Parts: sequence; C-alpha cells; structure tokens
Amino acid sequence: MDPIWAAGLMTGTVLDGNIDVALLSTDGETVSQFGPYTLSPYDAETRALLEEAVMAARKWNFEGPEPEIFARAEAALTRAQAHAVRALVESSGLSLSDIGIVGFHGQTVLHRAPSAGRIGNTRQLGDGELMTRMLGVKVAYDFRTADVRAGGQGAPLSACYHAALLKRLGASGETAVLNLGGVGNITWTDGERLVAFDTGPANAPINDFVRASGHGEMDVDGQLARAGRVDEERLARLLEHAYFTAPYPKSLDRFDFSSAMAEGCSLEDGAALLTAFAAAAVGKALDLLPMRPRRLIVCGGGRRNPAIMEALEARAQVEAVPAEAVGWRGDAIEAECFAFLAVRTLRSLPISFPGTTGVSQPLPGGRVAG
Repeated sequence: MDPIWAAGLMTGTVLDGNIDVALLSTDGETVSQFGPYTLSPYDAETRALLEEAVMAARKWNFEGPEPEIFARAEAALTRAQAHAVRALVESSGLSLSDIGIVGFHGQTVLHRAPSAGRIGNTRQLGDGELMTRMLGVKVAYDFRTADVRAGGQGAPLSACYHAALLKRLGASGETAVLNLGGVGNITWTDGERLVAFDTGPANAPINDFVRASGHGEMDVDGQLARAGRVDEERLARLLEHAYFTAPYPKSLDRFDFSSAMAEGCSLEDGAALLTAFAAAAVGKALDLLPMRPRRLIVCGGGRRNPAIMEALEARAQVEAVPAEAVGWRGDAIEAECFAFLAVRTLRSLPISFPGTTGVSQPLPGGRVAG
C-alpha cells in the first residue's frame, strides 16, 4: 500500500483541556512524512462535561447501565474533535478529501486491567459514526475493546508506533521510549522482540494533588517538587506495591494510584514525593525489561517537567532526553500514533501483541466508520 495522509487525535487521561491533532503520511508500517500538528483546546463547557463523566465512570465501575452523562459528553467531545481535525487540515493547505482516514482515540473514562479469572474492561467516549458524518472521511475508533475482549490489557497501544520511530533512528535495545502522560508507559524493542507496559503513575497524581490544593492545574516547571523534600521512608513503602514487581504485560487506570499517596504532606513535599514516585516506578519497570536500556526518549507532558526529568536520572539510573533531542515532536507523538494505528486498522494489521498487551497472538483492533 502506498502511504496516505491520516489525521490522529488524542486526549489523555490527565484531562489538561487540550485535543492533540496531528497529520501523518504513512502506510501503517513506516512513516513517509510528518505533517502539521496542533493542540486545540476544548471549550470550558466540554471540559467540565468530560470531568463530570470521568467522576461518574468511577462510581459506575462497569456495573449496571452507563451513566446518562456519557452520551452528552461523547457527543460534545466528538464534535469538538471533528472541528479540530477540519481546522488543522484546512490550515495546512490540504482538504478533507486528501485525508484517507482519521484515528479517533476518544476519551478514556474508565479502564480495568484483567485479573485472575476475569477479563478486563475499558470505555472510551467517542462516536466514530458521528465524526465520519461531520467530516466525510473514514474514521477508525474504539481501538481497545477487541484487545480487552481477547484477554489483553487494552493498553498500551503506542508500542508499534514507538517501534517504527526507533527503527527510523536505527536505535537498538539500549534505547527505549517512555511516555509520561497521566500514567507512564515504556516501549522497548531490539528489532525482533517488542515489549510495552505501564510503568506506574506519572502526571495524574501530581496534577490532582496540586489542583486539590488550590494552586493551579499542575506543578509548573516542577517548581513545587524542587522546593519540597521527599519522605524517603514513605516513598519506599509506596514502591513495595505488588504492581512494580508483577510481570508484564500490565496496565493501569488513571486512578489506580491517586494523589492520596501524598495525603498529609505539605504542597511542596507532596509534589516532591509524587514526582519521585513516578520516576522510581520507571526504574522498577526498566529492571523488568529483557535488556535494561541506557537511554530513555521521553514524550508526553512529563518531559516538560524538569523535576521529573532530573528524578529519572537520579532514581531510575538512566539517561533521559526529551523527544525533541532526537528530532521527534514530543507534543505530537500520541496523536501521530493514532494516525498510524488508523492506517493499520484500515489494512487489518495488528495493533496489539503478546509482548505489549498480552494477547495470545498479534491482533488487529479498532472499528472503521464510513
């Protein structure tokens, strides 16, 4: 198949209010051209709907009828993201007829990993049929459900795109990709084996702790963490959690590790503790890989937090460089990933693998509308 232009969309579990949108020319195996990207903010009403939907999802917990707010939030976010795609495409000098497919991840409101004797469950809000009607373009969506129903973790799905980026660099198993969103995830490959899993909490507990303290939406530039003191005994206890020694594949929900881990701490000390915890969890993850990498290429919002980047070097004992240091576009990678996965879905190529989500064999996923 010749490369086609695809648009990718992503909004993370951290709910920072932005829609990540990127254009990518790809055949679903290699990248031929990186197109423009943007961060398109939600309006305040849509963002509030999404926050309310996430809270309702936690109470629902996959039991009984879905909360009524899901339908309203789904329609609002779908419309907002469709408008974001149209705006980016038109501002880039292309038209929607030039776009072969849109990769629409949707908003994760609840994710439950499988456990002994029970398959997992996952729910992303996003109406692919509505988006394709609005744009007149094929839309790939609902990327995680097939994997979960086959006994997989449903996450992370970024591994095959990260692997394609690493291959472009000619990187070996000594370099891995770390994404720091609400949750952290790692991708490692030596060109033959492909491994990916969630490392632990990343930005979400820090943001929630700062927000609950009434000091904004996040620890800007890691200033709070840098001013605080890490309670090393408390950190050591947190790191005894069974998740960190459990074998991969494994995945987390945004709320599996919450800001309550810093309960009773001052603002600065709590930020310092949660930041150190995120970095130390990455170190635990690196110890599980077939080969411990010497370098991490860090993408996601966490790469912008100097306190996290410093803590990775100190507590995970690894060189950590932002995506931009190797010529990648750190803000665009997750959206690019779903453009890439959309083309793979269009071609019925696998998007999850035994070493990434734990399915028994490589598995296609996603549905196509249009």
